[in-house]
Formats: sequence, C-alpha cells, structure tokens
Amino acid sequence: MLKLACEFLKLSPEIYQRFREPERIVKVNFPVKMDNGKTQIFTGYRSQHNNALGPYKGGLRFSPMVDEQEVKNLSAWMTWKCAVADIPFGGGKGGVIVDTKKLSKTELERLSRAFVRAIAEMIGPEKDVPAPDMYTTPKIMDWMVDEYTKLAPRTVLKDTQGLSLATQTSVTLATFTGKSLNNGGSEGRTEATGLGGVYILEALAKKKKLIPAKTKIAVQGIGNVGEYFARHAEKLGFKIVAMSDSQSGIYNASGLDTETVMSYKQINGSLKNFPGVKAISNAQLLILKNIDVLVPAAIEEVINKKNADKINAKYVIEMANGPTTAEADKILEKKKVLVIPDILANSGGVTVSYFEWYQNMHNEKWTKDEVLAKLKPKLVKAFNEIFKIVESKKVSMRLSAYAIAIKRVLTAEKNNALK
Repeated sequence: MLKLACEFLKLSPEIYQRFREPERIVKVNFPVKMDNGKTQIFTGYRSQHNNALGPYKGGLRFSPMVDEQEVKNLSAWMTWKCAVADIPFGGGKGGVIVDTKKLSKTELERLSRAFVRAIAEMIGPEKDVPAPDMYTTPKIMDWMVDEYTKLAPRTVLKDTQGLSLATQTSVTLATFTGKSLNNGGSEGRTEATGLGGVYILEALAKKKKLIPAKTKIAVQGIGNVGEYFARHAEKLGFKIVAMSDSQSGIYNASGLDTETVMSYKQINGSLKNFPGVKAISNAQLLILKNIDVLVPAAIEEVINKKNADKINAKYVIEMANGPTTAEADKILEKKKVLVIPDILANSGGVTVSYFEWYQNMHNEKWTKDEVLAKLKPKLVKAFNEIFKIVESKKVSMRLSAYAIAIKRVLTAEKNNALK
C-alpha cells in the first residue's frame, strides 16, 4: 500500500525506499532477576520510524511473537495512523520477547522496569512516547513511569528547568500514555477505539444515507474494541445482528441486545450456548448474508483471498489491525465493497493517547465528556478528507488514507528543514 500510495502521488522511488525503513531501531538485551533467584536475559526492541510530525508514538507489546521485523512494520503503520488522525506524533513501536503467562506478578514488574532502564535514553515526552499494546496494561505503564521517573535527572528533568515541581512531574508522566487514571491517565481511553469506530460509522451513514434501524452489523471479536463498538452503535439505533468471541459466535436477524450478550460473556467466559440465537463460527460470521456492515475487531488477516469473494457486506470497518490482506483488498474493491481502513477506523485510541499526553504536558485534567467531545470532530474531519479523495479520484479509502498521511509527513519534513 505504501508503494501504491507513493506511485499515486507520483513520488520518487527514493522516498518510497526511505519510508520503508525506520529512522532507528534498537535491540536491547537486559537481565531480570527471577523469583527463584536466577537471572534471565530478555531481548527487546524499540523501532522509531519517523518523527517529522512529532515525538515517536506507539505501543509496547510483551509476546513470544515479538521480533525485529514486526516492530519495524508496526512503527511504520503508526506513522501513517497518526498522520491520518492529524495528531502531532510520529510512529514508533516496541516490545519484549516474553510469555507473560509464565511470569509471576513480581517478575512481570521487574521485567517492565528493566526494559525501561534499557531504552530510557530513547524515550521522553518530546522524543518517544510508548503506550500499552498486546499483553501490556495500564498497571505496567504505571510501573514504567515510576522507573522512568527515577532516571529523570538524566533524561526529562534537564529539559524542564524553571517549571514548577507539579508541572515537572506532569511532564515526566507524559513519557507514557495508557496509564491508570490516578497516575495521569486520560478519561475516555478505555472506550476510545471502539467509540471512535462508531463515529466513523456515523460519518459513513451520513455519506451513504444509511438508516440506522435498517443497517445490520456483524462484529467479529468482542474484546475491548468490539464491545464498545457494538454498545455505542446500538445506542445510536444500528442493529447488531452478529457478535463473536475467540471461541464462538451468535446470530439473530432481528438483532441482539449487546448488554445481555456482554453480561452472558462475563458470567460464562464465552458465547457458547447463548439462548435464542443461531450459533455460528467466526468464519461464518464474516460471510453472513443480509448484513450491511462487517466489523472485524479481533485479529489480523481474517479477510483473505480464501473468503473475500464470499463477503456479502457492503461496508467493512476495520477495527482490528490489519484484518484484510492485500489480495483480499483487491477482491473487495472489484466487488465494490467499501473498506474503511484500520489506520482511520481504529485511530480513536491513539487520538485519546495524544489527549492524555497533552493533558500531562500542560498539567491539565479533562473530564470524559470533554475528551469525547474533542475526539469526534477529529475523526469525522479525517473521514471526510479521505472520502473527498475517494469521490474525486475514484480510489479506495485505504489508498486515499495513505496518500493523505504521506503528504502530511512530507510537508512536515519540508517545514522542519526550513526551521
């Protein structure tokens, strides 16, 4: 997609080659004392793709699947995501190769703190701002902030001379987002990604003149993102007819009550044997007939060359990261299925992360209503800008989104060079 967008913009091959690789990637090997008294060496990465728009921004994941290529790819993806959302961040990503299920709570804390010490020189509120990602949590961010604060005299605080102690502390907190509410985290962050997707759904409905009560939606994956998408879409009158978790799915053409579904899931651990509905698999959910909007909100590459031609929905809103393969993209485009790309659809989370950073940097605290009131116009504006190119140039939403993102980064680079 990067190559296609560069060709669409008639950019030189050199620009494409430059954007393919991060500006910097660091591999660290660091020791952690385990509960048995032995020391284990862990490997971690931090990739910094581009900072033309602002500090590098991106999550930290703790997973056995972490590798250098993955964090490089994801850091590039974050660059375009932040640019599409028009927030002053660049793209970064990091992680540690570890199975957190095999760690005790104390080992997890020591790992988190040790990793921060290993990458401390790379990060900072105006350098690189990490956040939670796969198998990392607000609690882990709190540990990282605490550890980073101990290192602040040689990192952040040298840049905060003259500020009050309260402001100094707040700026230090801005080095991480996704923190707990009592440690500088932002109101509204929990539901921001899912709710942001519903703001995009609203904008789409307005453009395509969709009537909510007659618009049937299938949501694959009811983790945090899928749950809040389904709940808020239902509040606006849209009809949620299918939902699934990792083990099973349910379908009711007349509509599902999301509160009842989520309560059942919480009590029983899955949607298996949910009463009064048709049981379906995740694979079947994707190709349901008589649905208007398909919302993949779970894992990557669920829409691929094997099932893309069987997709019946008219619209796909990508709430998961990378749920559609490149081959599937081409098939869906030929079928005239409108795909709202992940770098737009699920950008509500990183946008509220920016709000958290801003609040910390300015020693402010916004209410949830204030946060969400600021979120909606940013996402709707991004949608409309992308859709304008779709209509005028007859290209896909994804190509349009990448073209806008690349142009913003190039403009920022030129402006920075003039300073």
